[in-house]
Amino acid sequence: MAREENLYMARLAEETERYEDLVHFMRKVVESGQELNDEERNLLSVGYKNIVGGFRSSWRSLALIEQRDLDAGSLRL
Repeated sequence: MAREENLYMARLAEETERYEDLVHFMRKVVESGQELNDEERNLLSVGYKNIVGGFRSSWRSLALIEQRDLDAGSLRL
């Protein structure tokens, strides 16, 4: 797939909030060897930010559940 096609797919992925796909297509753009412009760097940043944000949210939820169970005395490590 050509660089422009990957950029098009990355933009579509952003609009549909498919951030893993966005990162996938932007990695292909990066691997093309050309320097990224401001918009392209922003797309890559948005993709990773949203993926990491989801992991961070899951980690917080898990930590809260663990703390609740520790406080209740029901967690056995």
